[in-house]
Amino acid sequence: MLLFGHPHIPSEKLYHVSSIKAIENTPSNSCLLFSFDKQVYELIEHARTNSLAFALDVTNLKEAILAENLDAKYLLCQEQTANSIQKAADTYVFDAKVLVHIKDEEGIDAFANEGIDGVIFSEAIIKIS
Repeated sequence: MLLFGHPHIPSEKLYHVSSIKAIENTPSNSCLLFSFDKQVYELIEHARTNSLAFALDVTNLKEAILAENLDAKYLLCQEQTANSIQKAADTYVFDAKVLVHIKDEEGIDAFANEGIDGVIFSEAIIKIS
């Protein structure tokens, strides 16, 4: 199981951006995080054209399937949708890893028992504007 943002375990940071201009303010070779909104396809095209790794915050199974087909590295989701997204990821052998937002360590046990790929604490997400 992957752990992102745990205070005692080093992990990759995700840089939440909402514009191409904001991408310029991220460290090189960082993983970008996009919200699934109206401009997401423009951001994804920019990331893919420039060989930049990215994750998508998805709210439902359809968005997760689209994100996988757009080559997202990670699919971040809420606990309500985690099981259905992980089931699709396992069934269709997604390359993207499913990560569930959690607030504290209690979520680690619960999602490990569900077979979720990983969890992410808010400390692993850096907002760039």
